[in-house]
Amino acid sequence: MTAAPYVNLTPDLVLDAAGACGLWPDGRLLALNSYENRVWQIGIEDAVPVIAKFYRPNRWSDAAIAEEHAFALELAADELPVVAPLAFDGRTLLEHGGYRYALYPRRGGRAPSLESAEQLQWLGRLIARLHGVGSRRAFAHRERIDRATLMTRPAQAVLASALLPPHLAEAYRAGVQRLDAALAARMEAIGPVRQLRLHGDCHPGNLLWTDAGPHFVDLDDARTGPAVQDLWMLAHDDAAMDALLEGYTSMCDFDPSELALVPALRAMRQVHHAGWIAQRWADPAFPAAFPFAAEPRWWEQHVADLHELADTP
Repeated sequence: MTAAPYVNLTPDLVLDAAGACGLWPDGRLLALNSYENRVWQIGIEDAVPVIAKFYRPNRWSDAAIAEEHAFALELAADELPVVAPLAFDGRTLLEHGGYRYALYPRRGGRAPSLESAEQLQWLGRLIARLHGVGSRRAFAHRERIDRATLMTRPAQAVLASALLPPHLAEAYRAGVQRLDAALAARMEAIGPVRQLRLHGDCHPGNLLWTDAGPHFVDLDDARTGPAVQDLWMLAHDDAAMDALLEGYTSMCDFDPSELALVPALRAMRQVHHAGWIAQRWADPAFPAAFPFAAEPRWWEQHVADLHELADTP
């Protein structure tokens, strides 16, 4: 992967990409918060701005991106509040200057209040509706919520990275192996659970609230996995999860055995986060955003966390 994958993504190229779709950019550009991709708000003459998402090179295949777009459009067609990509000559995945990108309508809003039982119930109902659509068919090209994706590959990225201090390499390897074995045993004890198309990264930053209610703004990490994956990141405690499930189960069934997966999902996300930073460290945006990852003490704590997680029932 190119060390600086966006080095050629200049403001002029961003504006030209919008112009290539027949739009008339007015020169106003606003870079929006995104690490994995690059996202810009582009002003359009005599029209509302659009949002341009430029995909990280070599991360997703065209087929996987097409599935993301198709899922968003399917949700929007069912009147779910999801920001779906705009089509130009029937295409949503576009290319300009060597970069793949998509354009979206701008949708504003504020962060949801995760202290509000009413808002959590509303989110639960919305996620249930999303899962109702997600259960209709399967992804063929997108990743799964599993140990291979969220444990094995991220751990390999860490071990191959110069970020991990050499004196911690064996302790890290042992911690990951212990945790992986512990998670495998826990998942086997829970048994198989239903797998469906998910939002995949349903944290508060990917939800915006307006006077009309919440809407999703990003399906970039849409994956196949258990329903609880789209719930646990919004639940800061048991009462919050109860409120989410009250709304969710008013719309569709939920297998309560999935709640036992939450500690495993949380642990895998922790491993994945460290691996993601290590894999992307050559991208200049990452040292600026995550300077702590260059410090040995952060990795020492991460290794200690792995062993603690492996010992947690």
